[in-house]
Amino acid sequence: MAETADFKEIIKEYKEQVRILKDEVDELQSKLKEKDQALKRGTQKLENVTQDLDTANKEIKTLQDKINTLKDKPSKILT
Repeated sequence: MAETADFKEIIKEYKEQVRILKDEVDELQSKLKEKDQALKRGTQKLENVTQDLDTANKEIKTLQDKINTLKDKPSKILT
C-alpha cells in the first residue's frame, strides 16, 4: 500500500513539473514573439532610414552638379 502511495506522489509531482514547464514554454514563446516583432520594427525603420539617406545623397549630388555647372559659367555680373 505504501508503494502505491509513493507512486501516486511521484506521478503528482511529475504532473506538477510538466505543468510548470508548459507555463515556462508559453512564457518563452511569448517573449520570443515580442522580440521578433521588435526586430521586424527595427528592420523596417532601418530600411526607411536607408532609403531616406539614399534619396538625400542623390539630391546632394544633383545640387553639387548644379553648383559646379554654375561655377563653370561666366558670371553676367562681371561683364
